[in-house]
Amino acid sequence: MLAIDNYLILSAIMFAIGTVGVLTKRNAIVIFMCIELMLNAVNLTFIAFSRYLGNLDGQVFVFFVMTVAAAEAAVGLALMIALYKNRESIDVEDVNLMKL
Repeated sequence: MLAIDNYLILSAIMFAIGTVGVLTKRNAIVIFMCIELMLNAVNLTFIAFSRYLGNLDGQVFVFFVMTVAAAEAAVGLALMIALYKNRESIDVEDVNLMKL
């Protein structure tokens, strides 16, 4: 028997850690890592419910979330590299693109 409660509690803890990281950290790389942690928490929830309900819909959603996460990571890393080349910092507070 599957104890879905344990998976949901773990997923909630992972999502909370990711949320706190996004809200408190200033480094762009750490913020993207926390966003990835939040996406993995959602994936865990999808898989747990998919297994509990006995259908594959959750696993299909996980496939799409992982695809979007990979694209987000690639674009985010490219933006951070471009930002570092222009500003020589990836600190979120130092970035103000509206200034000249």
